[in-house]
Amino acid sequence: MVDRLFADPALASWYDVLCPTDERSDFGFYLPHLMSARSVLDVGCGTGTLLRLAREAGHQGRLCGLDPGAGMLEQARRWPELDIEWILGDLESTSWEREFDFVVMTGHAFQELLGDAELRAALAAVRAALTDDGRFGFETRNPLARAWESWTTDVPVDVPAPADAHGSAATVRMTRQVRSVDGETVSFRTTLDLPGERAPQHGDSTLRFLGADRLTAFLTEAGLAVDEWYGDWDGGPPTDASPEIIVMARRAPE
Repeated sequence: MVDRLFADPALASWYDVLCPTDERSDFGFYLPHLMSARSVLDVGCGTGTLLRLAREAGHQGRLCGLDPGAGMLEQARRWPELDIEWILGDLESTSWEREFDFVVMTGHAFQELLGDAELRAALAAVRAALTDDGRFGFETRNPLARAWESWTTDVPVDVPAPADAHGSAATVRMTRQVRSVDGETVSFRTTLDLPGERAPQHGDSTLRFLGADRLTAFLTEAGLAVDEWYGDWDGGPPTDASPEIIVMARRAPE
């Protein structure tokens, strides 16, 4: 089930306001890898910002975005002149064979792979899609850092929205409530008070937090070998206190 915040076009149109590009360290980390790859697949591409940045920076090869959220892809398709492929679906619905030099999952999209079977199928699809010397980059929050403990908002967060065509300013009010922590999964509700909406809009999400050992086991089983581990977007080494587990992997030798 795709989160309503991503599937509903009206709600997805607010994503870039709530997650502005200039506040995203993951884009700066991954963009050089995109630029050095001839063909790129962005899994869970959302509104397509990373691929758009690559094209605007001069990428001349194939750029492809895959996302199950129809609302997000509607936003991504606003720049048809950039010649980027946008595909509605998930990894289990694909059949690419050695087509991409770089496969990437940003925005903690990897954590939306909740079940073991879903995760195995996704990793198998990634491996199939990679060229022989291709690389797979993604991140997941370090479960030892327990980020979810700070997610429930005691005070609503007010986010300024761009002025409309008449120059009127607006504010989006966001609150978040963690609803359950069950083993490796955390479920939470995001509530948005949007300009022009009489009632608050809700999105329910569940994310999986895998530790490094479990992550390694799944990657190895899928035939993927880890080249590099990082613990933050500055390229620091992973520690128990690191906020992220950032992985760069490739096809393991057969």
